[in-house]
Amino acid sequence: MHSRANVTMTNQLLSVTGLNVSFGNREVIHDLSFSVQHGDCLAIIGPNGAGKTVLLQALLNLIPYRGEIRWSEGTRLGYVPQKIAADRQLPLSAKDLLAAKVRFLRLPATELQSVSAELGLTDELVNTSMGSLSGGQFQKVLIAFALLGRPNVLLFDEPTASLDELTEERVYELLQSLQKDRGMTILLVSHDLSIVYRNANMVMCLSKGKTCMGPPKEVLTPAMLQDLYASPPHYYQHVHEHEGERDSRIAQEHEK
Repeated sequence: MHSRANVTMTNQLLSVTGLNVSFGNREVIHDLSFSVQHGDCLAIIGPNGAGKTVLLQALLNLIPYRGEIRWSEGTRLGYVPQKIAADRQLPLSAKDLLAAKVRFLRLPATELQSVSAELGLTDELVNTSMGSLSGGQFQKVLIAFALLGRPNVLLFDEPTASLDELTEERVYELLQSLQKDRGMTILLVSHDLSIVYRNANMVMCLSKGKTCMGPPKEVLTPAMLQDLYASPPHYYQHVHEHEGERDSRIAQEHEK
């Protein structure tokens, strides 16, 4: 049994209570409870197999679960998966894919133009076959697909897992602009802890039965990361001289 009642608290977007997810005899998520506020950027971190993608799928009601997941009234979800099962070699352009969702949701034709403009998708790019897109272009198309229908929450599963460093930085800049310009709430699965430290205001750590959650500066400590990943983390500090302040960033190298 599971419940998806609406959240009634003023600024609370999501409330999860006693969430359990199992596949056969294997329990992936055990008795997980947490909440998310409107406008948060929540980063979900943890070693492989800890249940990060499974958590997103449960929040989207894509898999069976036990416990209670409550979204506030009016929540519209967008989802960018880590990978898709579709054959990218099909004779399908990016525009074909996006237009199909526009038709399915019965959106006005201007919606596709608006999202394309917002993400900087050129006519040349949207008319390119899916199989010919670079990793960064393909990621942009997936983001555009998720943004059709004007969601106010974006669930993003490892957005830069297969991208080079420059393209990765641009994807995160895009996420920041969506949060700033649209007031969007973002739930982000990532292994790149330096990016997490810079972008997220809350961090959830999942690790085989252990869960912790809080602001990055409180959660992303060397001791916590060593316990989470069972090996010493690598981190560095960067000083913004023009601001006179120290911005500590932690980079997890072996989990990229």
